[in-house]
Amino acid sequence: MQDLAAYGGLFFAALLAATLVPAQSESLLTGLLLAGGQHPGLLVAVASLGNVLGSIINWLIGRGVERFRERKWFPATPSQLARARGQYQRFGYWSLLLAWVPIIGDPLTLVAGIMREPLWRFVVLVSIGKVGRYVALALGVGALS
Repeated sequence: MQDLAAYGGLFFAALLAATLVPAQSESLLTGLLLAGGQHPGLLVAVASLGNVLGSIINWLIGRGVERFRERKWFPATPSQLARARGQYQRFGYWSLLLAWVPIIGDPLTLVAGIMREPLWRFVVLVSIGKVGRYVALALGVGALS
């Protein structure tokens, strides 16, 4: 039962951390890796899956958010949206490899949805960055050999 709680908690933390909700999963993953009670590869896989799914949620929100841009509560001004579109067009879909980077990564995945980035390419590029980050973290704490 403890394993289920560890893996489930890590999945949920990683999913939340990839959305626009302020959360972090790296410290939880590091703690679980250092505790040594679970398989390191499975921990990395669970964190990666949760984090990529969280990014897909952002992409889906981005796909539908513009229909609300005329509402008073809409969180971005037209100039902010135009600037985000311009930056995404400037750097292209390869910028999705940076979706793991704090502060810029979550809005980047949202803008990719607004820009109608194909889901297959989005998932591939976001997964490369996010899985790579968790693998590097696990290697850094010596959990993967």
